[in-house]
Amino acid sequence: MTYTKFGAFMRVQRIKRHERIVDVAKILGVSASFLSLVERGKRNVPGYWMDVISSYYNLNDSEQRLLYDAVCESKTHIKIDLTSATPLKRKAAVKFVTAFESMDDETAKEIAKILKNV
Repeated sequence: MTYTKFGAFMRVQRIKRHERIVDVAKILGVSASFLSLVERGKRNVPGYWMDVISSYYNLNDSEQRLLYDAVCESKTHIKIDLTSATPLKRKAAVKFVTAFESMDDETAKEIAKILKNV
């Protein structure tokens, strides 16, 4: 079975505490099968999970960064609400999505650097 970075992070947390997937699913308010789908990258990590997981496992700052990175690297899709976006922001979003598939890592790194300063 293949796990995402998030799935691997969660497995380590469960193993350290001798928990089963069903135990953690109950804390997150979902079924064990849904949690399994998320860990295998078939579903995105719901937004509220980071806070719940951080609190439940009492994660320190370093562990929270690891969790955040794992969630980001495990995303399979992103939805952008353009309802209130200006025409220029809409154009930028569409341009980004259009160019995304052919973008190299160096370009992605430069974009991330620009956005970090926004």
